[in-house]
Amino acid sequence: MLRSAPKVSDLIFSPGRPPQIEVNGRLIAVNIRELPALSVDDTRRIAGDLLGNNKQALSALRELGSCDVSYSVPGMARFRANIFIQRGTCAIVMRAIPQQIPNFESLSLPVVLADIANLRSGIVLVTGSAGSGKSSTIAAIMDRINEQHSYHVITIEDPLEFLHNHKRCTFHQRELHSDTPTFALGLRAALRQAPKVIFVSEMRDRETMETLLDAAETGHLVLSTMLTTDVSKTVEKIVTAFAPAEHAVVRNRLARSFRFIVSQRLIPRKDGDGRVPAFEILKSTHATRQCIENGDTEGNTLLGEIINGADDGMQFFDHQISKLICAGLIDEEDGLAYATNPTDLRTLLVGQ
Repeated sequence: MLRSAPKVSDLIFSPGRPPQIEVNGRLIAVNIRELPALSVDDTRRIAGDLLGNNKQALSALRELGSCDVSYSVPGMARFRANIFIQRGTCAIVMRAIPQQIPNFESLSLPVVLADIANLRSGIVLVTGSAGSGKSSTIAAIMDRINEQHSYHVITIEDPLEFLHNHKRCTFHQRELHSDTPTFALGLRAALRQAPKVIFVSEMRDRETMETLLDAAETGHLVLSTMLTTDVSKTVEKIVTAFAPAEHAVVRNRLARSFRFIVSQRLIPRKDGDGRVPAFEILKSTHATRQCIENGDTEGNTLLGEIINGADDGMQFFDHQISKLICAGLIDEEDGLAYATNPTDLRTLLVGQ
């Protein structure tokens, strides 16, 4: 399946369908003569092979209806696999994880993100929808830290994705369930393990968010991801995870602790050769900290500060998408589909 096409991002196994791969956001059936369509027993056996002796994952599958596991094919690839129950049968989606850690150049990351590697403390969030490349961006940033600094780095992941070798840093990578029962417990333990950098693969709940804020306030550099579509919604999701009476305190803590919030979207290339990233970047400045602490007010909004912060390296999605359209990298139709505000994007394009 991996060899059937270049740039395979996912393998999909579903009863009644042939094995499928996803390439540049499109599903393609893989023709295997002996296996024109997967049976219920086929997907159950594949799930069993992936689960192995992982009792925690098996328990999650039975009790919650889905589970995440990591899986390796030695010498070929690693996968983040999700096994789930649908119509009483097993289905599987396996995300292919490159064996080589990507770098800034291969991911076309904005130059300003290189500043993250030199931060001493605070919170850096990389956000986006599922499959938008968050894990790759984080991996490239951590590899940059690994090359430039002699730090102790602890990661807490569900499941382990990119494997980091020791370069200048010492890496300890812990997997949820097999190494620690929850993100929050693993994170609290990490605070006693003398790390300089902590990576938590996803901020999912209030307890994890609160502990991440604690870690940042005690001098750690904390990196994490969230399933949010832009910078403003990321701030809103963090604040509303807490009780209304706590919102002012949380806004104050987040304003003081955050260093970067980066949102990203992958848009199909015009030439059909893969996808191109678009980034929205919020950087900590006096003005952006005030916006987070006080919330949006008339004439003073977070989006407005992002738009006005180009000299500090900040970027707004629709401005970046308009540049990609004008450069001929993406179609206008695709750009409008991925825009935050298609009407405003049309206005931008008319003025260019």
